Amino acid sequence: MAQSQSPTPSERKKRTITEIRASKQTGEKMVYTSVPDYTSAKWAEMAGVDVAVVGDSLAMVAHGHTNTIPATMDMMVMHAQAVRRGAPNTFVLGCMPYQSYNTVDRALLNATRFMQEGGCDAVKPQGGKSQAHILKALVDAGIPTASHIGLTPHTIAMFGGFRIQGRTADAAMKILEDALAIQDAGCFMLEFEAVPAKIAAVISRQLEIPTIGIGAGAGCDGQILLSYDLLGVFTDFKVKFTKRYANLTEVAVAGLSQYVAEVKAGQFPDDDHSYGVDEKEYERFLDLVEKRKQI
Repeated sequence: MAQSQSPTPSERKKRTITEIRASKQTGEKMVYTSVPDYTSAKWAEMAGVDVAVVGDSLAMVAHGHTNTIPATMDMMVMHAQAVRRGAPNTFVLGCMPYQSYNTVDRALLNATRFMQEGGCDAVKPQGGKSQAHILKALVDAGIPTASHIGLTPHTIAMFGGFRIQGRTADAAMKILEDALAIQDAGCFMLEFEAVPAKIAAVISRQLEIPTIGIGAGAGCDGQILLSYDLLGVFTDFKVKFTKRYANLTEVAVAGLSQYVAEVKAGQFPDDDHSYGVDEKEYERFLDLVEKRKQI
């Protein structure tokens, strides 16, 4: 009996908002990954990732900044366009960068840019209760919207750096209230970052919309990791919740080192990697060169 094969990228159908929402009830674990460029988006689609996220972490992994704050809408839209080209049959979620949604008008303008210019299927600002009016305005405008709570990189300075959120009962209750506010605003999904697994699991059970975890345990309805982290492309640091599934940096450096060595030794390019020419034309060319010297 022949085994069934996964659909190729050209055959697969893009996941829909309805399917993503329904995953809460069906129990299907949705797989998200943050991809900054065409090639990583193509890999994600080939691997069967459900949602490709254009995260503002690309300010760090693709542009070398120390945090996500320098990401601009122009930068994010450009990367979103590349991701859409790389993953045409994958649901694309655009993360709204720092201060791009600090007023309703600005949020609507920038979310529209993500949808119209970037080719995204949905957008994701950060924040809960305090941002509920922004989230609702986006949803009311017909823009599929998600949100991000727990450790929110846009307000990391207020946390005093990377710190686990929700470790006390009161702090956990605040995250629950934020989650309920996101749901009430009409968002189709929310992301927990750096929240104790037990806390995230309890909060997730209180909600009707799916939760996606990053450093929030297996009790969430799906998971997200940065592709550059899980593939070992970005190696400046590694947070606890990232699992390395490959080490592409090691492979890349080994390949580049071999290239350097072969060029230095005169071993590359060889005949297999060079273009030939018809011998008669080559001889005629040499004659022309010699005649030119005599002029």
